[in-house]
Amino acid sequence: MHAVILAGGKGVRLRPYTSTLPKPLVPIGDRYSILEIVLRQLASQGFGSVTLAIGHLGHLIRSYVGDGERWGLEVSYTDEESPLGTVGPLLGLRELPAEFLVMNGDILTDLSFAGLLKAHREAGARLTVATYRRQVKIDFGVLTASDGRITRFAEKPVFDYRVSMGVYGLSREVLERYTPGLPLGFDELVLDLLAEGYSPLDHSFDGYWLDIGRPDDYDRANAEFSTLRPTLLGGAE
Repeated sequence: MHAVILAGGKGVRLRPYTSTLPKPLVPIGDRYSILEIVLRQLASQGFGSVTLAIGHLGHLIRSYVGDGERWGLEVSYTDEESPLGTVGPLLGLRELPAEFLVMNGDILTDLSFAGLLKAHREAGARLTVATYRRQVKIDFGVLTASDGRITRFAEKPVFDYRVSMGVYGLSREVLERYTPGLPLGFDELVLDLLAEGYSPLDHSFDGYWLDIGRPDDYDRANAEFSTLRPTLLGGAE
């Protein structure tokens, strides 16, 4: 199995941590970086090869990961000279397998990546999206008005949404219509598929997931890691 890890972003929301380190290399706990946790998880689930899409401070990621041998992985790289979005870095990759995993390099989760890719293959899907239930509380009274009259009122309502976890199963054929070297976002890909009448597969998940995007998220990840380590890494030393 093959995975592409997107590790080229600048991590602007996580500054000042990312002023000198790329976001995938910020430490979690006292020993591991986020990226190492992900690589260990992939290796333990049977993935044999990984492509790292790097950009901002990418030389540090190359130096840290190397060829991936210490995790039993074969690691290759693709460099973004300018931001290409979520899907854009994949367009120039050669010899991708027919189906592969794509994920952000800053995710802490106990999702089975192998299980998602297996479900993607068995369904014959073009795109499979790992999704997570999020509740959003509005801290105001919400009014609905029509013709100058209040028709509905809800005090501090809570809305439920399914959000993308930043982990996908992708079939190579989906990329063939796009031009390598041009930016392409995940949103554009999904909208194009929907416009064609194709609905991507929903791989819903209700375990642990944290997108390390803000200082608060990062602090939470560090606070919870000692408890979650057995779940995330099993018996890894």
